[in-house]
Amino acid sequence: MARDYYEILGVSRDADKEEIKQAYRRLARKYHPDVNKEPGAEERFKEINRAYEVLSEPEMRERYNRFGEAGVSGAAASGFQDMGDMGGFADIFESIFSGFAGGMGGPTQRRRSGPVRGDDLRLDLKLDFREAVFGGEKEIRISHLETCDVCSGSGAKPGTRPRTCSTCSGSGQVRRVTRTPFGSFTQVSTCPTCNGTGMVIEDKCDACEGKGTNQITKKLKITIPAGVDNGTRLRISQEGDAGQRGGPPGDLYVYLFVNEDAEFQRDGINILSEIKISYLQAILGCRLEVETVDGPVELIIPAGTQPNTVMKLENRGVPRLGNPVSRGDHLLTVLIDIPNKVTPEERELLEKLAKIKGERTGKGGLEGFLGNLFK
Repeated sequence: MARDYYEILGVSRDADKEEIKQAYRRLARKYHPDVNKEPGAEERFKEINRAYEVLSEPEMRERYNRFGEAGVSGAAASGFQDMGDMGGFADIFESIFSGFAGGMGGPTQRRRSGPVRGDDLRLDLKLDFREAVFGGEKEIRISHLETCDVCSGSGAKPGTRPRTCSTCSGSGQVRRVTRTPFGSFTQVSTCPTCNGTGMVIEDKCDACEGKGTNQITKKLKITIPAGVDNGTRLRISQEGDAGQRGGPPGDLYVYLFVNEDAEFQRDGINILSEIKISYLQAILGCRLEVETVDGPVELIIPAGTQPNTVMKLENRGVPRLGNPVSRGDHLLTVLIDIPNKVTPEERELLEKLAKIKGERTGKGGLEGFLGNLFK
């Protein structure tokens, strides 16, 4: 008895087209004969193709759901006489096995043998809190591929040149025709002799061993803009790996991470901190010197300030990224220190104040009285 096509792809009977496509991609990669040499892999691959052929076409899938294999066996034989009719099936195959094409003369993808851009690189960089706020210059050390100075990136010893690969005739690809129940497939893969470059180096450059590039460690000075935060990404142009065959280098991306500060916190472009004052300072008011990212600043505490009051220092926050003239604010939360113990002299004065206020005090009551002052 033929296996259920849904079971073959590992999807439910109500799976949508995208789920079926993803299941096919995954299984085709796993069981393709060029990848999987285990016994039975080729038969499994044919089953997977057949299942996808039926379930990816709405009309065929409907007939299969109603009548099973008998409902699609005839349609399958007549519906795919030409590989050009396979449409999305061929597209999926090509995306999985780069270079797939129909055996009836369909187009193939030619591997690029010209200049190839180098890879981009990533570097994670930690900053102190104030470095993130104000920015500035930072020295970093990177390791990347640079074009060999001796051979100018050709990989060949000076005075020699690479020759055209005889295996692929310079195309960088080799073709193999495979016959299946659905027609002939041309599998195009990277040439194993030249690794897809189309050229073979007989006399390799001693400086780079024929690679055309060397791993170099270098120092760079980069500019950190004011106002950066966790996750900010800086692009350093052309400091990635060198390109191949005269291609341009990639870019370096620096991801920034900001260390926590013992005194300040950040909320967007605002800076948060706390200040603790005595109950007398809260009652009578005072002038205090507080610390900001710009240095010490005088802060006026009004008389009668309540606990957790937030005081604002305008334009003492973080510069807006891209517009350093515009800054956030520094917000200070006022904490009031109520003592657990007082001197006899302080107690006497506070009890007089309590009588004036009509408050009853006693053992343990003085602290309650002080607490009542800041309700």
